[in-house]
Amino acid sequence: MGNDAPSVETTTPDVDYRAVQQSPEFQTLRRTHRSFVFPVLGACLVWYIAYVLLAGYAHDFMSTPVFGSVNVAILLGLAQVVTTFAVTTWYVRFANKRLDPPAAEIRDEIETDAAAPSTGSGSAVVGVNR
Repeated sequence: MGNDAPSVETTTPDVDYRAVQQSPEFQTLRRTHRSFVFPVLGACLVWYIAYVLLAGYAHDFMSTPVFGSVNVAILLGLAQVVTTFAVTTWYVRFANKRLDPPAAEIRDEIETDAAAPSTGSGSAVVGVNR
């Protein structure tokens, strides 16, 4: 038995994603993304590892009472959660301001070039096969 469903041909244009990836606009976008993510990731990892090491090896310090039943360990643990939300908010604002506009421009260029009829003098970024 074969597939009795009707065959549907799509006319999705072929996009040269390697050319897009190698374009100066995409490289700038990638560099901007990495210049934010790597330093922030490094700082967060150091902060987390410091917390784990303090919890594992600095029992006296971590059990120091701050007020009532709350000690340093609880405050630093809560600070980990607050840090996570703060970094997430920071990244979203950064992405909205610095990453999304150039990404939208790249996407629009790809979609515009892909929708244009092939005349032989198309963009170097997108190749449309018809």
